[in-house]
Amino acid sequence: MESPSPSPSPSPSRPSTQTPAAALREDCWSEDATHTLIEAWGDRYLDLNRGNLRQRHWQEVAAAVNARHATSASSKSFRSDIQCKNRIDTLKKKYKIEKAKATAAYVSAWPFFASLDSLLGSSFPKPSTAAPRRNTPPWNLSTPIPVGPRTHKRPAPSPAVDSSFRRNSTAAAAEDGDGPDSSSKEEKEVEKIGYRELAQAIERFGEIYERVEGAKQKQMMELEKQRMQFTKDLECHRMQLLLETQVQLQKIKRARRQCQNGYS
Repeated sequence: MESPSPSPSPSPSRPSTQTPAAALREDCWSEDATHTLIEAWGDRYLDLNRGNLRQRHWQEVAAAVNARHATSASSKSFRSDIQCKNRIDTLKKKYKIEKAKATAAYVSAWPFFASLDSLLGSSFPKPSTAAPRRNTPPWNLSTPIPVGPRTHKRPAPSPAVDSSFRRNSTAAAAEDGDGPDSSSKEEKEVEKIGYRELAQAIERFGEIYERVEGAKQKQMMELEKQRMQFTKDLECHRMQLLLETQVQLQKIKRARRQCQNGYS
């Protein structure tokens, strides 16, 4: 009697060829998954006395989200600790905007506002809506201001003396370099220098920000690549153990049949 042929083993799942950048672009969170994320993060955030979470805490948050919403480790709904942290940072920025708009007449319709407000309300105080005070003069306008006795008007200078005085004053100012044209030129020069320095400072800040963001994106992509490689290696190791187990079972069945045929 021929031994039945071993059942074909399930072929190992082909690893995803999607690049980390494409995986990050498909990072879409559902409303339920976001609520679960806020709940898991908020518990640890309060346990740390509203302090920053460490990497192991973010891994616990990701595990809590995946336990409810991820179907498998290779599905799009699977969230890493980095994706959870980035999602919380995005929610904080959105909450800050909604908090600034919140007034007695405006209630935010954002579904996550209430949950985040209970956690971050003290960190983002509501802006004051009181009207600014106007600087009022120290006197009362209704009170009449005392006026001293009028004096006789001074006689106007003669046109000849006035014109001579103006010419002498203009000539002296021109010699000293303190005329109106000279002062306006100096002010314009100082203003140009200030604008130039401001533009250089903004340009340097932009370069620094671009380098920091580039390094951050590169680190995120590298971590995502390592996670995908670890998942791939883990799946291959699991399939290898499964195949070895099936081979051992077939050997045991074959030996058992040989013993039974020998006794018969």
